[in-house]
Amino acid sequence: MSANTLLFELRQASKSYAGVRALIDARLDLVGGEAHGLIGENGAGKSTLIKLLAGLEQPDQMTTRLNGQDVDLSDGSAAYRLGFRFIHQELNIAPALSVAENLFINNPLPSLAGFLVDWATLRRRAIEALERLGVKHIDPQRRAASLSAGDAMLVKIASAFIGDDARDEPLIMVMDEPTAALNSAETSLLFDVIDRLRARGCALLYVTHRLDELFRIAQRVTVLRDGRVINCHAITDTNTSELIREMTGRATPAKADRGADFGAEPQPANTRLRVTDLRTDSISGASFEVKAGEIAGLAGLVGSGRSELLYALFGIDPLLEGFIELDGRALPPLTPARAWALGMAYVPEERRSQGLFLGDHVSRNIAMPHLDQLSRLKTFIVDSRANPLSRQLGEAVRLKINSLRQRVRQLSGGNQQKILFARAILAQPRLILLDEPTRGVDVGAKYDIYRLIRQLADDGASILMVSSELDELIALCDRILVMRGGRPAEELPAAGLTESQLLERCYDFA
Repeated sequence: MSANTLLFELRQASKSYAGVRALIDARLDLVGGEAHGLIGENGAGKSTLIKLLAGLEQPDQMTTRLNGQDVDLSDGSAAYRLGFRFIHQELNIAPALSVAENLFINNPLPSLAGFLVDWATLRRRAIEALERLGVKHIDPQRRAASLSAGDAMLVKIASAFIGDDARDEPLIMVMDEPTAALNSAETSLLFDVIDRLRARGCALLYVTHRLDELFRIAQRVTVLRDGRVINCHAITDTNTSELIREMTGRATPAKADRGADFGAEPQPANTRLRVTDLRTDSISGASFEVKAGEIAGLAGLVGSGRSELLYALFGIDPLLEGFIELDGRALPPLTPARAWALGMAYVPEERRSQGLFLGDHVSRNIAMPHLDQLSRLKTFIVDSRANPLSRQLGEAVRLKINSLRQRVRQLSGGNQQKILFARAILAQPRLILLDEPTRGVDVGAKYDIYRLIRQLADDGASILMVSSELDELIALCDRILVMRGGRPAEELPAAGLTESQLLERCYDFA
């Protein structure tokens, strides 16, 4: 199959849930040798379209053709046989299994005599699959539970290539926010793989909220809004402003911006947080301060200790040495429950595995850390207490839900993230720890979160924020602490700082 050949056609794809139209007469063409971007706000219909392609949901109507022939995508096995491969945003790895076993989770394990696992072959093929991504630092015998979010995503991506070497036809690869948990180096590895897949004639459907990625890898982009295809562009014929306008129906800033949109910058006063010679298994002698009403950023490379510093402050990782003071009071050894009670709040890096009860409803997810206030016997959440507060907080964070009893797994990524913010501000915390607060959310939700962060600081909360998006740190933060070697190695004022200057300090090039 040569490149630039129409490989897959989708027409009149429609799907409703309980009378609500999630996808309306959608169409899509995938061409061999092309990466095709799919963008839209959360709730625009992207996930529904992917589920239809994967055979996970049945359409109200849909016509599909592969290589000019009508095909049936009625279930996941049919999609797999036809050459579809899916890399979903949710990691969904089996933590108790090894990396190698996770790589083969959708394929038969190599065997001896038909019933014994051939562990040597399994390890060799796992290494080969990882090396196709350029990944050499992950031991295939390592337990998946010990992987970082970025490494876990690399494993999921590598698993999509298991068993494909013998195929005569190129695959159709569907990638849903594959870089959401990746750092810049890991993202570069993925983009190299995408280039190689295109060279083989593979058609790629690439779903992302990061518009800059589209201009790096995509040849065309389809825009969804409210379940409808708004437009399909050649990437060379459009720009970021046009795509945002088509996604949202309005001109919405895609990035934080110092100025009126996010309120006046606060004038930090009293010291809210003082950390002295903090040490854990991952942190080596961290000392710094954060003022009341200040937004302080944490920048650094993966492994520099950014998230681990938040773990230490919130009592997730035990302290070996050092002191933490909040408003001049030395804190006792912390646990997360004690940290909440003392006026600290935490929004974790990975919302689905670290922050949410996906099967429970919205109100209880907001109330969970606040059992003293909203429960009976610190065990049973009283809905009559939790619901009014949850409704009020949902409005404050611009949460879009059908009801407070809606299951969290049914919500978009942006609305799931807003639940974590609603939970964080319920107790009016003095210190808020944010780890990648806008990861995997669309431009509209990102803008809401930026406004909320600035408003919290204006109201006097101190915020310590980790982000891999350097422009986000520069625009939102008053100061940026650069992490190297498990501690803040230097402090930079955010005003006037460029991304290249900040990245140089993360690498310590200067």
